[in-house]
Amino acid sequence: MDRTSISRAGLYALRSLAVGLSLVAGLGAFVLFLQFGDADGLDTLDILRALLILISTLWLAWGAIQALIGLTSFSHPPAHDPAAPIRGRSVILMPVYNEDPLATFSRVAAMEASLRETGDPAQIHFAILSDTRNETIARRELVLFKHLVEDRNGMGRFFYRRRENNVGKKAGNIEDFITRSGGAYDYAVILDADSLMEGTTILSMIRRMEAEDRLGLLQTLPKVIRARSRFGRAMQFSASFFSPIFARGLAMMQGETGPFWGHNAIVRVRAFAESCGLPALRGKPPFGGHVMSHDYVEAAMLARAGWIVRLDDDLGGSFEEGPENIVDHAKRDRRWCQGNLQHSRIIGAPGLRAWSRFVFAQGIMAYIAPLFWLGFILASIAAPILAPPPDYFPIPYWPFPYFPPSEASKAISLAIGIFGLLLLPKILIATRAAFTGRAKGFGGARLAFLSTLGELAFSSLTAPVLLMYATRSVFQVLLGRDGGWPTNNRGDGTLTLGESFAASHWIVTIGAVGLAATWAFAPGLLLWLLPVGVPMIFAPALLRWSSLPSKGRLMGVPTEYAPAPVMVLHDQILERWTAALAPEDAPAASAVAPEKTHA
Repeated sequence: MDRTSISRAGLYALRSLAVGLSLVAGLGAFVLFLQFGDADGLDTLDILRALLILISTLWLAWGAIQALIGLTSFSHPPAHDPAAPIRGRSVILMPVYNEDPLATFSRVAAMEASLRETGDPAQIHFAILSDTRNETIARRELVLFKHLVEDRNGMGRFFYRRRENNVGKKAGNIEDFITRSGGAYDYAVILDADSLMEGTTILSMIRRMEAEDRLGLLQTLPKVIRARSRFGRAMQFSASFFSPIFARGLAMMQGETGPFWGHNAIVRVRAFAESCGLPALRGKPPFGGHVMSHDYVEAAMLARAGWIVRLDDDLGGSFEEGPENIVDHAKRDRRWCQGNLQHSRIIGAPGLRAWSRFVFAQGIMAYIAPLFWLGFILASIAAPILAPPPDYFPIPYWPFPYFPPSEASKAISLAIGIFGLLLLPKILIATRAAFTGRAKGFGGARLAFLSTLGELAFSSLTAPVLLMYATRSVFQVLLGRDGGWPTNNRGDGTLTLGESFAASHWIVTIGAVGLAATWAFAPGLLLWLLPVGVPMIFAPALLRWSSLPSKGRLMGVPTEYAPAPVMVLHDQILERWTAALAPEDAPAASAVAPEKTHA
């Protein structure tokens, strides 16, 4: 099955199949739980828990089916001439906000060097768009920009500007450039400060834009690189090994109404300028003010205007870096949570495509789903207290007690089904990787399978802690607390035990109280809830342990065995610049590294 050849009718059929199978799985779990609850008589809590299980299972099934679609289809590049001369002018945009200039500007230099090595005469400029508020870092940006231009002999190809007012954050930063300078360019490649892309990938993206006049935005699938901690390497492995399959399924279902993740993508400047103006929402944050998760909205607006928004999951050579510990991940996720919940104000906007509204709903559901699981756990603990006592003599004057038949098999079947939705897609991905030879890049089939098991164990261990952070984020937004736009922490993410405890003591308390309440009121559930409660009680140790450097081949990725060419270029340039600027010109760590903040 190939996205480039699927018809409109086929696309609708595929979407209907995915939704239908998800509903079947959810309704199946709903019925099983009702049968389990009916063993001693249905009550209101049984029905409530069954509804919560229905919603939660439907959400899990949707993700599993997306993976199955990805497993049964293969990536093929869309029709284009890979050697065609590039006619249009392009600009590569890197927005920065209180970032280390040495790291970010050297990435720009590496991408320019990678483009130069191709020998392609395409007209491509680079623009560094600074929203930096720290004056010390801003001065360093000017020094590093001068060094960049001199080092790459790039006069006339590199540009730098710093906004006086960072209204609209990153979206406003991009919009400001498009408004002021967009008319000079046909295409714009949008990056993050930690983005890195091969020159050949950038050229391929431009050629694909020129081959399809209706293409407004083309999104690549970035791979996480340079992770050092246990948490970071687990996320890196997941992004490299599992995400391409999920992205393939997503690309199949989205068709021409694809995603935009805000970076490592190319836009047609005219389409973006005409379609993607983002007015501030009425009211105050978190639901009002500037649109935070602007990328999803911009993709929807392009699709509304008739432009194609596409995810080309076959494109390699697209990289980014990720957080190195759970606290930094939770802090970033807090911003995404607020942005996605803010989409509840946008989902009903006039003229949007139905699939765009569905994508908004998915994004909202991604953050409120933990509330359904939490609600199910709390309702299960409360059930023995609130449920009426069993009636062993339902028939008056009947001398023998009636013991309802055990429905434990229903509960076990339900548990197996839910765990299957979580585990089976990843096991199948590892199996297919072994048969197709893809596992060779991950150390071979045996090591890739062991890494899959290791990632499953790691994600199971950290899931309760991440669930608590996500739940708190949702409640904070619903209570009207604005999380703002905190600076991303990059570099060494090692946490001390004290920092870990400060960031998670409330999780410890909830875990201990939850297990104590289960022991007191629903002891039969204690064994089932230990995998949730124990990681919460030991959250500080888990945060500390997962932030420590990771060694060994387990959960290794191809870029660790053989770094991508642009990564090698970046390492060489960064080493040369560090030596050239040291010691008097090298930025002080305190000037460029954001303070550690607790999630």
